[in-house]
Amino acid sequence: MSRLFIDQQQPRIMRAHNSWAAAITASADAVGLDRKLVELVNLRVSQLNGCGICLDTHHRKAIEAGETERRIAVLPAWRHVDLYSEEERAALGLAEAITHLPDTETQDAAYAMAAAVFNDDQLAVVSWVAVAINSFNRVSITSHHPVRPRKEQA
Repeated sequence: MSRLFIDQQQPRIMRAHNSWAAAITASADAVGLDRKLVELVNLRVSQLNGCGICLDTHHRKAIEAGETERRIAVLPAWRHVDLYSEEERAALGLAEAITHLPDTETQDAAYAMAAAVFNDDQLAVVSWVAVAINSFNRVSITSHHPVRPRKEQA
């Protein structure tokens, strides 16, 4: 069954949504968050939500930011491999807690881990990155945005 692309049906809302996301990206840069860390959060949340279009988009953006295929491939197992920094682990844990909204104790543990490695501005922006990608995932999943073939670069 085809679905209405809600972003195209209400483009004014989507433009505001995109402006909001651009402000979050600018804040990530302003507070010194590595672009690779931001893209890891975007990828992990999109994996959890099963958003193909966002996974496709943020895989490409992660590679452009200097991320490796290896670290992207094992991202679902980030807790069980030694390929991620303390900051990346903290950001991924916080992003998962924001995505799943687990019990308060689990949320508090993820928050405490993130608060131990990020300053308040960075902690806020990592949280906003997770909230934003969750929002974009919902738009794309609701609309059934397809992942279309593209010409791969050599």
